[in-house]
Amino acid sequence: FPPYPKNKSRRRNGDCALVVNFVCRHLCRPCHNREKARGLGKYICQKCHAIIEEQPLIFKNDPYHPDHFNCSNCGSELTTDARELKGELYCLPCHDKMGVPICGACRRPIEGRVVNAMGKQWHVEHFVCAKCEKPFLGHRHYERKGLAYCETHYNQLFGDVCYHCNRVIEGDVVSALNKAWCVNCFSCSTCNTKLTLKNKFVEFDMKPVCKKCYEKFPLELKKRLKKLAETLGPEISL
Repeated sequence: FPPYPKNKSRRRNGDCALVVNFVCRHLCRPCHNREKARGLGKYICQKCHAIIEEQPLIFKNDPYHPDHFNCSNCGSELTTDARELKGELYCLPCHDKMGVPICGACRRPIEGRVVNAMGKQWHVEHFVCAKCEKPFLGHRHYERKGLAYCETHYNQLFGDVCYHCNRVIEGDVVSALNKAWCVNCFSCSTCNTKLTLKNKFVEFDMKPVCKKCYEKFPLELKKRLKKLAETLGPEISL
């Protein structure tokens, strides 16, 4: 060949896939396809080594054209909806008839331990808090609008959290002093006597105080608290 001008690249008879720094690289068809696919962001079929233009079928963690396979049960040509089970591929109708649970998150078969929650079935590692995405691993979850949350994030986002124990209130809620309390946590902050809304109590330092403890307060303090109780209404009365 005659001298080739600098800063130029060239192809010859279609057998040269790339020229870099004046060196012509001769590539076999599979290697040429791999480089082309890499540039296009596509998969290479691990059977025919051609570029997969559409959605690939992932089998044993490798990409393939779906039409290279047939259902292990009915023999029909597979599509990307095919399901893998115990090393075999099945069309979606056959797979569904086998009664294999499908994970509500990844939509793939569950072959090991199954988590049944919220009307669905899940891989253990895929049943996670909608906020922090940590698996529950058998710990209690809290549901809201079709999503599951761990206790911490449910409290932060939605829960009636007890002012005393700082946990989600699972049973009846005592609403007093503009706060929420567990029934068992609503008690005199001085003597710990259990209180109900039928008992007379007064707010002191943002907490309830029973009548008996209130009577032991200094006179001036009692006057201020009584005036406050009259201002706030019958909920806080002595």
